[in-house]
Amino acid sequence: MTAWLPLPGRVAKAALLAAGLIGFGATANGESLQITGYIGVLGEWELTGNLTATGSDRAKEFVGPVKMLHVGYCTQDGPEERTGEIRVRLSGTSPSRMTAALIVNGVECSYSGRQTDTYTGMLKCPDRRAVPLTIWLKPEG
Repeated sequence: MTAWLPLPGRVAKAALLAAGLIGFGATANGESLQITGYIGVLGEWELTGNLTATGSDRAKEFVGPVKMLHVGYCTQDGPEERTGEIRVRLSGTSPSRMTAALIVNGVECSYSGRQTDTYTGMLKCPDRRAVPLTIWLKPEG
């Protein structure tokens, strides 16, 4: 299972996934996307979910439930799991920029990232330091 791979194994899996997604662009209203990501300096939280388009074709807005699974080595009683919601907005050409709001346990965090082969940026939560968040989007199906 991916969650227990050491960091190099997770990076290799992520690289393969990213290679398959190069050139991806969200287009149609009503489109569904799979979201996968890693939060933290060492990628200690895995983020997964399914998103549904909510905005116009031009706005490229998506929303959906997400699951966060702590995949770091310091878990003692099994992996901690949290659920929440994410609202994503894609903009720019191809689209090259992403802003998002991640809501978990009533706390809303903001994200802003740019696309290379993945979306990379910082997740900012109230009263905490910002942490890296890397996101992959893939059309569902």
